[in-house]
Amino acid sequence: MTTSQQIIAQTDQWGAHHYNPLPVVIAEAEGVWVTDVEGKRYIDMLSGYSALSHGHRHPRIIEAAKRQMDRVTLTARAFHNDQLGHLLQQLSELCGMDKALMMNSGAEAVETAIKLARKWGYQVKGVPRYEAEIIVCDNNFHGRTTTVISFSSEETYKHDFGPLTPGFRFVPFGDSDALEAAITPNTVAFLVEPIQGEGGINVPSEGYLRRVREICDRHNILLLTDEIQVGLGRTGKLFCFQHDDIEPDILILGKALGGGVLPVSAIVTKADLLGLFVPGEHGSTFGANPLACAVASEALSVLVDEHLTERAAEMGDYLRHRLNAMESPHVVEVRGKGLLVGVALKPELGGARPFCLRLLERGVLCKETHKDVIRFAPPLTITREEMDWALERVEAVLLEDLPVAEKA
Repeated sequence: MTTSQQIIAQTDQWGAHHYNPLPVVIAEAEGVWVTDVEGKRYIDMLSGYSALSHGHRHPRIIEAAKRQMDRVTLTARAFHNDQLGHLLQQLSELCGMDKALMMNSGAEAVETAIKLARKWGYQVKGVPRYEAEIIVCDNNFHGRTTTVISFSSEETYKHDFGPLTPGFRFVPFGDSDALEAAITPNTVAFLVEPIQGEGGINVPSEGYLRRVREICDRHNILLLTDEIQVGLGRTGKLFCFQHDDIEPDILILGKALGGGVLPVSAIVTKADLLGLFVPGEHGSTFGANPLACAVASEALSVLVDEHLTERAAEMGDYLRHRLNAMESPHVVEVRGKGLLVGVALKPELGGARPFCLRLLERGVLCKETHKDVIRFAPPLTITREEMDWALERVEAVLLEDLPVAEKA
């Protein structure tokens, strides 16, 4: 039998070293559980950064994929297919908007939203051509394409990848006054994550998005919310912007939209906005392929039928309560909403990765983010019993004393 170490070594030899994964090789998965090649089981407390919100291999989604694979998988957009129209209606109605445009990856959806906002700025707002500006937040994460890294504040993402794309201005996340001060006559949009995931599970103060919405309306700029990680039930609301009872101009979705099976992303917006695109201006060979549409449609149905949003709210409250009750000497703060939770550790500990490695040894999969934060974001299907199983092991790790070498 090929061992985990052999597979890791093979991957290192033949692949790019652009990730730093934990040393586990997953061979099988079902629900919230995964199994490595040696047969050891782990509970997945990361769920593919929300791409596995429905859990691994949800039977309804897998069956939908199998049915569609027996019919047609790809047509490209040179022709219509019989799955797209239903998904567009289903997604638009779920979001309370007029139209959707399907892509593949989350970064593609962000790029799509940027192109649409710029075109709106030139054709509707009247900004001088090619002078449009979009305001973004420090510590954002919207993907890794050349344009997207151009408005990252993380130097690692940008170093040696220039020249970078101009047209972006930075403001501190959660500071609505700074947003208003940064707006110029050439500002066309504000792009924001309602909760910053990669930035460290940063939750803004209550009412932040409501103030942002008012500012955008007053200055005639578009509000673009990136809910690729936080949307589709993750934070205990169907969409994170609903916590502030507002509506964006362009909603960006991905990850969970693919049901843990395929990459599927979308922007959802009003008809007059999406109508600015004309044939030939934007597209994707695989975007809106019938297999992806069938999978995404079933993923949305499962989300509603199984009340996963409500479960995320209930289980998220339970998770944060239990983590706070541990009173770990290593923890500065527990933050998040729904089943997106960050455990911020004391900076002098040297980072969260050693904690994630010790949890891995105990059968719990999670990952560090922003160096000092442990991210817990299990599938929305997790039960109380499964959560308790994980939390017993989390408590053991968070309460244990650290070896001297790890305290340094």
